[in-house]
Amino acid sequence: MADNSMSDVNITSKKLADNTYMFMGAGGNIGVSAGSDGILIIDDQFAPLADKILAALNDIQAGTPKYIVNTHYHGDHTGGNAHFGATGTILAHHNVLKRLKEDTKTPKSALPVITYAEHISIHFNHDTLEVVHLGPGHTDGDSVVIWKKANIVHMGDLYFKDRFPYIDLNGGGSVMGYRDNVSAILDKLDNKTKVIPGHGELATRNELLKFKHMLDDSINWMRGEIEKGNDLAAIKQMGVPKEYKDWEWNFISADKWIETLYQDLSTKT
Repeated sequence: MADNSMSDVNITSKKLADNTYMFMGAGGNIGVSAGSDGILIIDDQFAPLADKILAALNDIQAGTPKYIVNTHYHGDHTGGNAHFGATGTILAHHNVLKRLKEDTKTPKSALPVITYAEHISIHFNHDTLEVVHLGPGHTDGDSVVIWKKANIVHMGDLYFKDRFPYIDLNGGGSVMGYRDNVSAILDKLDNKTKVIPGHGELATRNELLKFKHMLDDSINWMRGEIEKGNDLAAIKQMGVPKEYKDWEWNFISADKWIETLYQDLSTKT
């Protein structure tokens, strides 16, 4: 069934720099480095799209990816691992390996071969890709990838452009950690940085800053409601602050965002 549901998905490619591209399809956005050293991809969407992703890569450069970086363990970012991991090397944070292994149906070729705790540098195609883990945020195994020379960042799901984010509390995520990690990455960027979100169109540092302000406002608002003694039902009745009503989307409604904030912050207030 999954294959049919993906049959109408197109993989679109956007060139960001000499060796760097962003692919959009279904699921998380893919970062691509293609050049004389070969091909590296960041995330690989859903399993049924692997052939389409490969075809899009081959439009740029022949060959299969040498390296696959997973920004976290969710299936809309790691679904193609089994396909690409059969011929390439998967890198991810320690916790991505741990969580993918928890599903006994995960094939060996889908598992990260190189894992790290905080940071790893990949010297590839005339650039250095800094792969950084900042602690629990979207999950407990997030990585952000920064191209030093090209001045591009792939945020993984630490950025949903102009939308409420999914914070996977059951996957080790943290509302405060999420906000703090976005803040830490913002400090590393400048106004010329091209920002690849986990979901949504290519963005700028200012657009990521707008997202961070939404996180700040949401946290401060929820803390205030909890301090007033309002329960979840009452806060849902009230709804999110009016300036953020249009940030909801099919996966994270305003109610779902309120639930996430309440569930995590009510235990820490």
